[in-house]
Amino acid sequence: MIDDSANRYVNPVILARAKELRRPMTPHEAKLWQRLRGKQFHAIKFRRQHPIYRFILDFFCYQHQLVIEIDGDSHAAPDQQLYDQARTEWLEQRGLRVIRFANRDIDANIEGVLREIARQCGIQD
Repeated sequence: MIDDSANRYVNPVILARAKELRRPMTPHEAKLWQRLRGKQFHAIKFRRQHPIYRFILDFFCYQHQLVIEIDGDSHAAPDQQLYDQARTEWLEQRGLRVIRFANRDIDANIEGVLREIARQCGIQD
């Protein structure tokens, strides 16, 4: 589990970048955020563009230690896949669970995406 007290310091550059990324959300992030925001998703609070260490997470649920990443086409590049894998391993070593969805998942099956997020949070349909 991420200990907030041990991770309170966030590099100011990373924090500023996280705040910048909150404004121009991608259409896929915006579509998912509309369903997660304001505790409307099973009364669970999600944060968006949340900084942890040197990373900025697309969505994060502290209560369930769950990271949700939305991957666009750039994530298919071999170098990006290696980076994503290393980043996921780093987060998982600290007790976080990471789930990834492609943009096409958000477009074609938002309800399935939401069911998987609920499942990861221990919510049964």
